[in-house]
Amino acid sequence: MHILQGMTTDTDLIIVGGGLNGSALALAAARAGLRVHLLDAQPRAEQEERDFDGRAYALAHASCRMLRALDLWESVATHAQPMLEIKVTDGRAGEGPSPWMLHFDHAELEEGPMGHLVEDRHLRRAMGRSLAAMPGIVHEAPARVVAQRVDASRVVVTLDDGREISGALLVGSDGRQSGTAERAGIGRQGWGYGQTALVCAVEHEKPHGGIAHQFFMPGGPLAILPLTGNRCSIVWSEEEARAAEVAAMDDAGFLEALRPAFGSFLGEISLVGARFTYPLGLTLADSFVAERVALIGDAAHGVHPIAGQGLNAGLRDVAALVDVLAEARRRGEDIGGAQALARYQGWRRFDTATLAVATDTFNRLFSNDNPLLRAVRDMGMGAVNAMPGLRRNFMREAAGLTGDLPSLMRG
Repeated sequence: MHILQGMTTDTDLIIVGGGLNGSALALAAARAGLRVHLLDAQPRAEQEERDFDGRAYALAHASCRMLRALDLWESVATHAQPMLEIKVTDGRAGEGPSPWMLHFDHAELEEGPMGHLVEDRHLRRAMGRSLAAMPGIVHEAPARVVAQRVDASRVVVTLDDGREISGALLVGSDGRQSGTAERAGIGRQGWGYGQTALVCAVEHEKPHGGIAHQFFMPGGPLAILPLTGNRCSIVWSEEEARAAEVAAMDDAGFLEALRPAFGSFLGEISLVGARFTYPLGLTLADSFVAERVALIGDAAHGVHPIAGQGLNAGLRDVAALVDVLAEARRRGEDIGGAQALARYQGWRRFDTATLAVATDTFNRLFSNDNPLLRAVRDMGMGAVNAMPGLRRNFMREAAGLTGDLPSLMRG
């Protein structure tokens, strides 16, 4: 779509950031009857034309429901691996896990699997195809926002080519370094963990049985997440210095470093796809809203990947915001007005702050070799595992089935 320089385009919703959360919001808002302008700094080809690179998401059951409601699930279902069990253990690399273990089995949930593992590339391609086919969405990529301002009843963004786009509401889905939040004067709180996540995928000899493993070691947790076939996605958190050493190794050296932590339960392992590193920290926006501005996903909250809840929390933001906007439209309210934004903030900020505190506490409790803390956490896991009611509550939480669920996640 070609728009002349200097022209102002008017829409209902301007979304800055075309990643998974921004794309999901565009699709959900368009289905609710809103006109959407989606702006992404990355070219579309970089988003959608990737080969397998090892990146995958543990989508909670409620998030999978949302993909079904947006007609995305059918496109990714054949590539999705059900998560049938989760095993949480504690120990040291090379010594094997502690005998105390948390074990979650999907058979205890009437809804089915707790979630599915879906590769990043399949999710992005499905969203890209839906964005192109959905009426009511203008998707520009690359498009870079350089300024924003609020007029009497609109918010206006300026692009780097001089064009302006006005809308009732501006949504920042532009990550932890959100320019949208910064330009709106929204500050952030947070800190680093002194840990780096080493992310890759491995192929293995033996079938994984749909079991996800979380192994807590002194340097940080190792998540082994089942993909389709005899493959697993690895998220290995290590202290920064050790992670830098491992990241610098060639593939053979990397596997040699991984094997003591990974163990031999799946037989021989080999790397598939690329390897990535991500610094780990917690970041929480001081507010999720400002005048005619709302934040979703990492722009609002970035948590430790310890519980695999990053994308799930972002999708819940999306679903909640769409409910709020649809309700405001039905009531004849201004969708970018203070009342609607206060409802969104009230719905999401407490939940995400609670998640941030929980993941922070969990990481600090488990990422150490203190013998006293080790005894406490092992006894705690054993106690939870021995109490079916409490264990089932943890499972429902992991599946995203607790709390005030937005309509897209209710199934």
